Amino acid sequence: MISGFQLIMLLIVASVAGIGSVLDEFQTHRPLVACTLVGLVLGDVKTGIILGGTLEMMALGWMNIGAAMAPDAAMASVVSTILVIVGKQDISAGIAVAVPIAAAGQVFTIFARTLSVGLQHRADKYADQGNIAGIDRCHIGGLLIQAARVAIPTLIVALISADQVTALLGAIPDVITKGLQVAGGFIVVVGYAMVMNMMQAKYLMPFFFLGFVIATFTSFNLVALGILGTVFAIVYIQLNPKYQASAVDEFADLDDL
Repeated sequence: MISGFQLIMLLIVASVAGIGSVLDEFQTHRPLVACTLVGLVLGDVKTGIILGGTLEMMALGWMNIGAAMAPDAAMASVVSTILVIVGKQDISAGIAVAVPIAAAGQVFTIFARTLSVGLQHRADKYADQGNIAGIDRCHIGGLLIQAARVAIPTLIVALISADQVTALLGAIPDVITKGLQVAGGFIVVVGYAMVMNMMQAKYLMPFFFLGFVIATFTSFNLVALGILGTVFAIVYIQLNPKYQASAVDEFADLDDL
């Protein structure tokens, strides 16, 4: 069971994660941060880090573009970590439930931001009146709405006993669980694809496909792949004429001095 102190700390973590999803300053809504904090509160940091790292790969491309709301990484991270640790489930179970939780959180995000529209209009009126304190209250009110968006579902899940959590997860049919795991694998790829599409780095695509080939046909771990990536990046910069031209221009400017 979750103690009273742990419950309070979970609500604080959930609130900070919800606020971080709109501030983006400290990235507290990211799975790697939120899951680790929840694991720290519940006394299982290792599970929190492993689950957070896995969900981070899935949520890498989750971002709000224009009026399109991305799945809610904050709620998915906090709630799924609680379900895994309290219910003593495998990491795969947390990954399976994180996807529908993120979809539900997406709906809550739209609802929360709709409520915040009224605060923005109120802040405009305060601005016309020169009421700085009123504008501050509107800003804080908007942050509280975002905090409650994650904290309330977290409170509901945290109040459920471990047996109920286990029964709830066990009641999910295997066809749904395995289907969500497969979908989660697709989401990882889609996340990377969205990031690459935004980078518009088509000239780096050969290295991208080379990385897949090396990862598939070798037994290199992530450390070895990271070192290879660093070496390729250094060699590419040294051989690319664009960077060589920049270096020549810099040396020419130094000679002029």
